[in-house]
Amino acid sequence: MTTQTSVGCTVCGCVCDDLAVAVENGRVTAARGACHLAEPWFLSQNATRPPAATVGDQPAEPEAAFDRAAEILRAARYPLVYGLSRSTTEAQRAAVALTEKLGGTVDTTASTGHAPSLMALQQVGESTCTLGEVKNRADLVVFWGSDPVVTHPRHMERYSVDAVGRWVPGGRAGRFVVVVDDRVTESAKRADLFVPVPSGRNWEALWTLRMLCKGLAAPAPEPLAALAARVASARCGAFFFGAGLTRERQAHRAVEALLQLVSELNDRGRFYARRMRRYGDVAGADSVLAWQTGYPFGVNLSRGYPRYNPGEFTGPEMLARGEPDACLLIGSETAADFPPAAIEHLRRVPVIALDSANVAPPVPAAVRFTTAVYGVHRPGTAYRMDEVPVPLRVILPTDYPSDAEVLNELLKRVG
Repeated sequence: MTTQTSVGCTVCGCVCDDLAVAVENGRVTAARGACHLAEPWFLSQNATRPPAATVGDQPAEPEAAFDRAAEILRAARYPLVYGLSRSTTEAQRAAVALTEKLGGTVDTTASTGHAPSLMALQQVGESTCTLGEVKNRADLVVFWGSDPVVTHPRHMERYSVDAVGRWVPGGRAGRFVVVVDDRVTESAKRADLFVPVPSGRNWEALWTLRMLCKGLAAPAPEPLAALAARVASARCGAFFFGAGLTRERQAHRAVEALLQLVSELNDRGRFYARRMRRYGDVAGADSVLAWQTGYPFGVNLSRGYPRYNPGEFTGPEMLARGEPDACLLIGSETAADFPPAAIEHLRRVPVIALDSANVAPPVPAAVRFTTAVYGVHRPGTAYRMDEVPVPLRVILPTDYPSDAEVLNELLKRVG
């Protein structure tokens, strides 16, 4: 048995890189420091060994699978390449190149998550920082529409509880934690202040808070007034916002209001806004698409140049309208957020899936490739939720190819 330290985890956007993993006989037997999401994920690696490739649910030689996948992509007139939040920079670049060659559309899981946030920051900008700066400087932390105890279990422990990243018996070392949500969540139970805001009313609450922080008279419930008082007395604060804010109607307007609030607060102190990204490298997918095409998600390349229009060129909406005639899913588990109409259309078109051994496509795949897991079987680079690149190491052996190797082979064959 061997133990490897400083291991990175890509289960959520925190990309914790301080784990100690014990390996014996090609399996992970213990993951010290891992959260309740990461530990079973590590322990399940190499537990099953499906075929390296299948065609029509039957095991196939990789050559035959590549031939069939290339045939599908060459015949497609309007293909969709979707996913990439479980991949690394190398695979994301290959996916953009393949989409450009096919004249299709490439989209990331941001379209079912923080797409409204990306649209809002394009309008008003954002004041950002690293998670390390929050850990060492912030005396006020606000979670708006986010439940990190459930979705990002080690976020509070590592960055947002006190100045040294751990719970202090009887209180916190000068840090005040606020949770704003439509219900009492697990995170709200641990916070110093809970501010209830009904679902769909975040925009009104944020504009009221902006007026209160400017000293303007505004009718406000007591918890919101207490939050305004805390904001006024803080020297450095961070607003973390999640799905509770980004999944309501006109979500981009609510995020705009939050980003404008943070911008205005910087006239009196130091304040930041950060998105609580869900998947391990969705921030990296945004970055790669932005530097390759100029746009962070939902990019159409059918005319030979990038076009960007959320709703028109985002994967779930395109599938729900029945537009793509082929789909390349890179990380099928991310299709769980698709609307039912999108899943139904996936059943009608040929699907090529690139998945790890523990993941099954949401619909029968015409071709499926089993791929190695970055940070477990392959090295790479993942971007944390604050856009800080984290190097990933190899801890287990495998003979499965990586996403990048499969995508580059497809790129050669469709050329």
